[in-house]
Amino acid sequence: MSIDDFGTGYSSLAYLRDLPVDELKVDRAFIARSQLTVRDMALVSTIMELGHILGLRVVAEGIENQAQLDAVRRLGCALGQGFHLHRPLDPAAEPPLLETPPLHRAA
Repeated sequence: MSIDDFGTGYSSLAYLRDLPVDELKVDRAFIARSQLTVRDMALVSTIMELGHILGLRVVAEGIENQAQLDAVRRLGCALGQGFHLHRPLDPAAEPPLLETPPLHRAA
């Protein structure tokens, strides 16, 4: 189970205690600036550290440029999603993409 948009809206720390959570997805609001501020970095770092302490996967949402990717990598986030990493795919195209070994994919 994944908690999407963690850190905003209805996400609550109580969910981490009460639900069988496997993954936190850090809301894009914390990563949306083209250059992350010290305050942004502190919030993302805290959410990531909490997730890692609890043994959860942590995903940074909304990565749309290299600076954002570099910033979340420096914080130790190994998983991310956003246009900078890959544009959305047609669902019909996903099975062949996932079945093809990475070294044999067309460029």
